[in-house]
Amino acid sequence: MSTVVPQNNIESQRSGSSTLHGRVLDKAYLWAGYAAASCICLILVVTLTQIVTRYLGIDLRGLSSYAGYLMAASTFLGLAHALSRGAHIRIETISKLFGARQKYIDLFSYATGAVIASWFAYYCCNMVFTTFILQDVSTDLDATPLWIPQATMAFGTALFAIAMLDNFLTLLLTGKYRFQPSVQSV
Repeated sequence: MSTVVPQNNIESQRSGSSTLHGRVLDKAYLWAGYAAASCICLILVVTLTQIVTRYLGIDLRGLSSYAGYLMAASTFLGLAHALSRGAHIRIETISKLFGARQKYIDLFSYATGAVIASWFAYYCCNMVFTTFILQDVSTDLDATPLWIPQATMAFGTALFAIAMLDNFLTLLLTGKYRFQPSVQSV
């Protein structure tokens, strides 16, 4: 059995980082990862605030909603960063069956992933635009304009679609992977 363990050093993982677009995209993926991690830290702050205010008898409405918004933001903002680090799950057992033809399977996977992620990003952006035009707000008492938390989801899916396309094009044009996951036997 093998597991994929992401490397710590970004530059040693990537073959396409020497180009300007590679460096720019790597920075975008990294900053999206920082934003995702920040959202997780803010979930802790919101949850602790909710616990303390309930204990003190203070009613702060909408904190549960904000924790949910932050959870969605952390999930979607972290997608591209995880892909750029090789942290998404790969089924190595199936990949090993194809041997030298593994690149073709990976090309197919990246192409399919790029199409699905682009489709999802398009509809997320469309949802944000529609929500903004309709001035839709949450049904909670805080009445947060929903386009604000939805925008993080749209941005995260769009960046993930770019990352999938980036990985596909790099593998197709150079024959090299954007990242090399390290595989360790367990």
